[in-house]
Amino acid sequence: MSILVNEISKTYGKQLALNNVSFQIGENQIVGFLGPNGAGKSTMMKILTCYLPQTSGTASVCGFSITENSMEVRKNIGYLPEHNPLYLEMYVKEFLEFTGGIYKIQNIKSRVKEMIHTTGLELEQNKKIGALSKGYRQRVGLAQALVHNPKVLILDEPTTGLDPNQIEEIRQLIKALGKEKTVMLSTHIMQEVEAICDRVIIINKGQIVANNDIKSLQQNTTQQIVTVEFDKAVSEDLLKTIPLIENAMQLSENTWQLSSYSNEDIRKKVFDFAISKQLTVLTLNKTEKKIESVFKELTKN
Repeated sequence: MSILVNEISKTYGKQLALNNVSFQIGENQIVGFLGPNGAGKSTMMKILTCYLPQTSGTASVCGFSITENSMEVRKNIGYLPEHNPLYLEMYVKEFLEFTGGIYKIQNIKSRVKEMIHTTGLELEQNKKIGALSKGYRQRVGLAQALVHNPKVLILDEPTTGLDPNQIEEIRQLIKALGKEKTVMLSTHIMQEVEAICDRVIIINKGQIVANNDIKSLQQNTTQQIVTVEFDKAVSEDLLKTIPLIENAMQLSENTWQLSSYSNEDIRKKVFDFAISKQLTVLTLNKTEKKIESVFKELTKN
């Protein structure tokens, strides 16, 4: 098991940031660690990287305890914090060689050359970091997290502030890295989660509220959504008389999106309603729930 967390709690004074959090992440998985602002995501990541001590509980990375073997944990983790700390006056290549030296890497120059190629920094390697765009600074941050060839990558908001092209490039890089490393990433971009993650852990108010693969989360949360098109116009009030239907949103003149929090399939109810009102159902589809709606459902007050 690459990451094992067992009943971790963290308090800041009287504030409880993490409350008995437990989860596991296996080898070569990309796991999205999601939650609202202030939910405890960054705190959990800082504890795993030995940057912050936990108040109680235990955790290990690659079999090493974060309390008893913190140096071994750090050797096995590559960490990109939310606020990417870089020495702006250093040149890209110089900074990566400096970082590699801290880890006592053999053949530093060849390893740095490899990381520059992997992260697409060839054209920027001889520039000062302070002269780089936000996107290229993120690449430098990823390169320093990878330079010692860690088994686990912990990335806190890795695509924050990037333009759409840069986001796509970083996503593809993370996806490629996930084939040979364990990746735990925090993000608020739900499309990013759907595009690259194998599994999702959702934390809210310091507690885990979901831990599953994306498909299972979409199927097992309580809200279901159907899209129906009738041959005639029908009112919202009339649609809400259908048993189990709680919300109706008009998509076009005769097309509606209906939602329910019942576990019973509502399509039969919609079809029976149409027959009773002498309506013809032209299309009736159960909509696959987006991870964004799952997130909202699980983290709402």
